[in-house]
Amino acid sequence: MLRLTRSLLFGLLLGLASWMAQCQTPARIQARVVIVNSGSTAAYSDAAQSLIAQLERDGVSLYDIWQMDVPDLTAQQAAGKFPRPRVLVALGTEACAALAAAPGDAPGLCALIPRSSFERLLRTSGRKASAQFTAIYLDQPLKRQLALIRLALPQAQRVGILWGPDSGMRAPQLRQLAGANSLSLVEASVDASTGIFAALKPVLDSDVLLALPDPLVYNSNSIQNILLSALRAKVPMVAFSPAYVRAGALLSLHTTPAQAGSQAATLVNDVLHDKPLPGVTVESNDFEVAVNAPVARALNLSLDAQALRLELRQLERLP
Repeated sequence: MLRLTRSLLFGLLLGLASWMAQCQTPARIQARVVIVNSGSTAAYSDAAQSLIAQLERDGVSLYDIWQMDVPDLTAQQAAGKFPRPRVLVALGTEACAALAAAPGDAPGLCALIPRSSFERLLRTSGRKASAQFTAIYLDQPLKRQLALIRLALPQAQRVGILWGPDSGMRAPQLRQLAGANSLSLVEASVDASTGIFAALKPVLDSDVLLALPDPLVYNSNSIQNILLSALRAKVPMVAFSPAYVRAGALLSLHTTPAQAGSQAATLVNDVLHDKPLPGVTVESNDFEVAVNAPVARALNLSLDAQALRLELRQLERLP
């Protein structure tokens, strides 16, 4: 009798598990929003959490959101079980590349991706930025970076810039914006055959060094020596990462993963309300300013990060 009872109980539990699986699988496959992460680092986790939290505040149910990583996406495609959502969101370059190759006609939005990475992906995939496939750039607009220099260093007239293969494509735009702001550029180019420090020497004949993302110029092997050279020359650096501020840059202007996730949620919510994604790539609409207080004191500067951020937002008429 006891054995029969156990058998019945086991059968009941097995049936319940099967029923639950059948109930859960369609909900996942029918998810209206699919988020693909490039990895499990804190940046992707923070962006995803912010995106989901904002969607929840906008009335989207958690049952309508499905998270996966790139291997999951590949496995789903191979098994012919790729979901058919209303919109897909890729966080990071690897996920964006996977999204570019994914089947289906759902619009795709990439976030947490540098401009140069997305532009390279467009070239290699043959795709174009459109309402079907677009991105929110992690990079800060050049106009915003020059505005920060104007606010924090009003006496600065000459802006030093090291161009690499990726950042160099933005040179014409920066030259135009610098002229419009009565600033002159002290420029040098770096490529695989020229040393960074040979190019850096003339660039340090400037009032401020503006660092733009470029892996050939600014990387873990070069940044400390660039910063030391700039500090010895008493040329402050305006950087693109708070890590560089901790290492010795005067300022950084950057968008946090949580801010990127929140901006992505706004565009996703538009799609869920039958509006298309932007037909062009999108600049970040929120950002932080970080200040290295010891470096500021050494340069006889008094800077307040929050005040600078507020002034920049007011200049751009951001809410």
